[in-house]
Amino acid sequence: MYHMIVVLLIKKTTALFLIMCMGMLLVKKGILNAGDSRVISAISIHLILPCVILNAFQVEFSPEVKEGLFLSLAAAVIINVGLIVLVTIFSGILRLDAVEQVSVIYSNAGNLVIPIVSAILGSEWVIYSSVFLAVQMFLIWSHGKMVLCGEKKPDLKKVFANINMLAIALGILSLISGLHFPGPVKDAIDSVGGMVGPLAMLVTGMLIAGMDFRAMLSYKRIWLVAFLRLLLCPALVLAVVKYSGMASWAAAGDKILLITLIACITPSASTITQMAQIYGQNADYASAINVITTILCIVTMPVLVLLYQM
Repeated sequence: MYHMIVVLLIKKTTALFLIMCMGMLLVKKGILNAGDSRVISAISIHLILPCVILNAFQVEFSPEVKEGLFLSLAAAVIINVGLIVLVTIFSGILRLDAVEQVSVIYSNAGNLVIPIVSAILGSEWVIYSSVFLAVQMFLIWSHGKMVLCGEKKPDLKKVFANINMLAIALGILSLISGLHFPGPVKDAIDSVGGMVGPLAMLVTGMLIAGMDFRAMLSYKRIWLVAFLRLLLCPALVLAVVKYSGMASWAAAGDKILLITLIACITPSASTITQMAQIYGQNADYASAINVITTILCIVTMPVLVLLYQM
């Protein structure tokens, strides 16, 4: 199974990189402008991500699922809060700016993990990756937005009114009540949610096409950010999931923690690029970080999964 996961990781990350190249081609050939990516970003954040979340909670709330959800929730909270504390410390020592901080903390979980988990373990396991995504989504739109926009405190009213947070609440209600969407509605939500990875990478490619590639590589600190996002932080997460003993908290604890690990070792979040675009921050730098980490993770992710197996 682990060999299959490693192979699929390589295939998925390579495929996303190729989709990014397609986005670059659209702009280079004059079919679209780099600025058009803003519209796609808005569609992705306000429509596609909510569909991903809603679809994940369309499972039966059995005792096994309840036990697994507790483990995945605990692991997601511990790891994400731990990363926030760790990177906050690093930011003082390494003088990380806002884009660098959020790019290190927040991974591209939604775009990579859900397709991988669905293909290898089955669609019934996607809910555990969505728990991680739900925790991350809350933190991105509270802590992440606060850091990115230079706010002193999060606007919790806006956080909970965010459509993605509303989707999480509706998904939890659906799971607990056992009331699921009828077939056609579920199919529509599933189809729209399936676009999350491709559209995110198209946006990244379109942004890169509007940049000078040499200028992108001229960001001298980009390699430091890539090291923190792909190696240092994942190594600490690996130690936690492998040696903390949390796997004993659920019957399939090893698989659930594998899902959590994969969610943590992905490239920097495409959502950060989209948020930087929407809120007028340095979207070019955020996009460059996303591209470099996406390329490098083709190597780092399989290695970390193999270390988890060992």
